[in-house]
Amino acid sequence: MNPLGVQLRASPTRARVLPFAIILGLTFAQESFVGPLRYWLYLAKMLAGVWCILEVRNVTPEVRWAFSWEAVVVGVLVCVVWVGLDPHYPKLQTVAKTETHWNPFEEFGGASALGWFFVAVRTVGSALVVPPIEEAFYRSFLYRYFVKIDFTAMPLSQLHWLSLVVTSLIFGFSHYQWLAGILCGLAYQWLVLRKGRLGDAMTAHAITNFLLGIWVVWKCAWQLW
Repeated sequence: MNPLGVQLRASPTRARVLPFAIILGLTFAQESFVGPLRYWLYLAKMLAGVWCILEVRNVTPEVRWAFSWEAVVVGVLVCVVWVGLDPHYPKLQTVAKTETHWNPFEEFGGASALGWFFVAVRTVGSALVVPPIEEAFYRSFLYRYFVKIDFTAMPLSQLHWLSLVVTSLIFGFSHYQWLAGILCGLAYQWLVLRKGRLGDAMTAHAITNFLLGIWVVWKCAWQLW
């Protein structure tokens, strides 16, 4: 028997909150280090995320990928906004953000195999592992929980203005790029409300993070990571 897996599946709340809490805790641990260990901890975090997703899959039926043209448009637009706004507002310095930008080539050597490996880990992890976990927590659990304790009884398509604003603010201020994060949270929640499902927001989130990863490496904009 897997005790942690049992805890993850013990209730609808735990299935959506504990994976996020595990990833958040590992992020704080990861950002407390500099040097190679920081990168290996990110890999461990992504592997833990994959395990969490698989463990709760049967008890989180809304956490399923879905494709739509709206998801593509939102995903691309959020990336453009994230990059475009970056130089124009002060960032939120948190304890989960080190002074050293994430740059595997600086750490392991220009064009080194390990450098490219960790670029791939970051890009793929942020596109395929992070979206299901964050969308399940913010857009499925938190948005509905603020309205109804028995949150699974609330349709994903139900609009509640105060919860929309509060959830997006929390999502935004959990990011170093807080302003882009708030707009991002509003856009992803709009997708959930419009489509009545979580999968489009997951896809948009994945597109945003993947394009952002390409931009970071192409333009050496490591501060965005």
